[in-house]
Amino acid sequence: MPEKRARWRTRWVRLVLVAASIVALAAIGLRGRLPDPREFTDALGGAHWGWIAGAVVLQVISLSCFAFQERHLLTALGAAIRRRRLFAIILARTAISISVPAGPAVSTGYAINEYHRAGIAREIGAVCAIVSGLASIGGLTVLYAGGGAIVLTHSSATSLNWQPLAIVAAIAALTTTVIAIGRRLPSRPFDVGHIPESRIGRYAHGLLLSAHAAWHAGAGLRIRDWCAVVGYSAVNRLTDLLCLVACTRALGLQISLITLATIYLGVQIVRQVPLTPGGIGVIETALVAGLTTAGSTAITATAAVLVYRVISCWLLIPAGGIAALLIRRR
Repeated sequence: MPEKRARWRTRWVRLVLVAASIVALAAIGLRGRLPDPREFTDALGGAHWGWIAGAVVLQVISLSCFAFQERHLLTALGAAIRRRRLFAIILARTAISISVPAGPAVSTGYAINEYHRAGIAREIGAVCAIVSGLASIGGLTVLYAGGGAIVLTHSSATSLNWQPLAIVAAIAALTTTVIAIGRRLPSRPFDVGHIPESRIGRYAHGLLLSAHAAWHAGAGLRIRDWCAVVGYSAVNRLTDLLCLVACTRALGLQISLITLATIYLGVQIVRQVPLTPGGIGVIETALVAGLTTAGSTAITATAAVLVYRVISCWLLIPAGGIAALLIRRR
């Protein structure tokens, strides 16, 4: 009993410290950029709550698409996990990703460990992590390229800024090439006859074996499986973008969808640089700057961005913490 109480105390202390660090980082990132509290409250008071409810639904769909993507991958790789447990793991790893330093790496390790506890080999968990990361790039590319094609089809006079997409497209092309090469390589395992005697050597040898197994498992996925996970990722990105659109409409901002999509893409590229956990402070600043440049006032833009971030980020942290505790308790 004393040991259990000590463990629970340690967990609660960690949660409090993480929450305090998140608040501190957000305060530092937004310091001097927030409007007068009264004006901000008035702007929120005039918000259209129907749009906000729609934004919440869109964010739930976005998170569900990520869970469906993982489930499809696990099924394609011959693994099985209960749907409820998978959704809890996805919610918990999302909260970790946006709340701790080096969040994406930590959340990936957490997911692999939880999959392993559910009876799934670590190599399959690693494949899911790698393929999900590649699918995220592909989904963003499909979203922007498809949206640009639709806009140009309906209005040839519209000019789009394709420069931000160049980096994403280059990475997507490189990824496709690597996958194509991997599918052509033989799948025979490494020679395991010479295992190093040192501890570091054995650890490195084990990593090579796991990487080799993950490489061929990922490259061996069928084309339709790759199309499915990229499709889920594209819908994940699209619903997150529409959540931002709904938040701007809730505050009365009439910024065009093309402009919002451009701002969203720029923010997605910026958030890849892990300056703060979950991009807290950085993403808010970038979104507010983009919306004010597009013609909205600083007060309304800040209110819209904070509503969007509460729905898409800050509310997920306590929800993910509860999911993680429920997984551990079970």
